[in-house]
Amino acid sequence: MKQINCDVAVIGAGGAGLSAAAAAAATGKKVAVIDREESCGGVLCQCIHNGFGLRYFNEELTGPEYALRMERNAREAGAQVLLGETVSAVKRHSDNTFEATLFSSANGVSKLNAKAVVFSTGCRERTRANIAVPGERCAGVYTAGSAQKLMNLTGMLPGKRAVIVGSGDIGLIMARRCRWSGIDVAAVVEILPEPSGLPRNIAQCLRDFDIPLLLSHRCARIIGCNRVEGVEIENLLTKEIISFQCDTVLFSVGLIPENELLKTMGVPMNPATGGPCVDGMCQCALPGVFAAGNSLHVHDLVDFASIEARRAGLAAAEYADSGNLPDAAAEVSCSKTLKYAIPNKCTPGSSCEFFFRPTVSCARAKLTALADGKEIAKKMCVSVRPAEMLTMKAEIPAGSTKVEFQLEECK
Repeated sequence: MKQINCDVAVIGAGGAGLSAAAAAAATGKKVAVIDREESCGGVLCQCIHNGFGLRYFNEELTGPEYALRMERNAREAGAQVLLGETVSAVKRHSDNTFEATLFSSANGVSKLNAKAVVFSTGCRERTRANIAVPGERCAGVYTAGSAQKLMNLTGMLPGKRAVIVGSGDIGLIMARRCRWSGIDVAAVVEILPEPSGLPRNIAQCLRDFDIPLLLSHRCARIIGCNRVEGVEIENLLTKEIISFQCDTVLFSVGLIPENELLKTMGVPMNPATGGPCVDGMCQCALPGVFAAGNSLHVHDLVDFASIEARRAGLAAAEYADSGNLPDAAAEVSCSKTLKYAIPNKCTPGSSCEFFFRPTVSCARAKLTALADGKEIAKKMCVSVRPAEMLTMKAEIPAGSTKVEFQLEECK
């Protein structure tokens, strides 16, 4: 059986994983990044549109360009890239080292030993089954991401006329992509009273192409037996049923962090994000285990995931060197106007960057950080919407035991 030894193992070679690997390898540690696909980049490889890299590289890149640049950074830093390898299990030994079991068609079963592990396994799409849409299991029903892969990587079209359920960013981008390819998009249907995607995608992908956006509507039924023939859309305010003829339905109804490996290790999970609970260095409750990117919480931009993962990679390298990290003794909480605050714990006497997902929409709001009831930082936020993350850096006073964040609308 093949044995691989390293200081830091990074599971997942998407934008976040490659960023973590590059950061850890740059410290001189022996790093291995593992991915089940035959190429690096993850979902970036099928995202041929531009808009990536503005925060991380200060350039506008396509998804494949971003992936290639991240892979080059990781390899040049000295990281070993293992492709076509599926990680089936990770276990922690009594000496606090980790062993991952890898499967591949080329090498069969391999064992990888590491002092620290970074999980950057990304996320998966919610499907029609997750929102229980009635109708037959007919051809022509896709998640937006699977349709994107079909079109961008194989050059095949999913149909001739589509309805898109959900206004997530992937769905909005696919609405534009369908129009570019000659597919008529009858409508984008959103169950919420406001769009779920970024404002720039609403403008560039829907308004610029005159694609209708139906807010406060839901997909009540898919019509068709062997192939989709149409959909019934219900107006949630009037209860009116609207019928659209189409042969394709794309679902863009949210993402789920992929964390089955972490769950089997017994790592505590955060129900608000679907990812693990972490401290300010992206370390999980199990020492030596780190998480970053969409497997930690779903990000708006891959740039944010890469920046976060860089911090995880540096922390993993430090842990591999010393066997411990500063104690994250301060618990983090937030008001009801915020769905979550990441990280869940932070280290007193240090600076920490926090990520939030608001639950309210307003033109202006004040974000306040409190340490044991005393204000330590505040920030004015404009155009607050659940579709866009908020961030804040705060200096945590030494001796703090509790940090709370409050978001209040400014009239």
